[in-house]
Amino acid sequence: MPHVTFTPNLQRHIDVPPGQVQGETVREVLDAVFATRPEARGYVLDDQGAVRQHVVVFVDGSPIQDRVRLGDAVTARSDIYVMQALSGG
Repeated sequence: MPHVTFTPNLQRHIDVPPGQVQGETVREVLDAVFATRPEARGYVLDDQGAVRQHVVVFVDGSPIQDRVRLGDAVTARSDIYVMQALSGG
């Protein structure tokens, strides 16, 4: 099963421990996480269900391409990281 980690900077705001969940797309994996941690949904996704601007989702080291439908494929061995986007100068 894919392994999902919410990075420590997000853990300060929402309690989502790392774990394995079922899913073949980023949407399915995140929906599985939100089923047990519904408070995380509003922090990660906007009201249209897309990834918020201040959040980045990585699958196996690469940022997802589909931030709206979250249709990027994942495998049983995928590592998914959800983190705050950093900016600055």
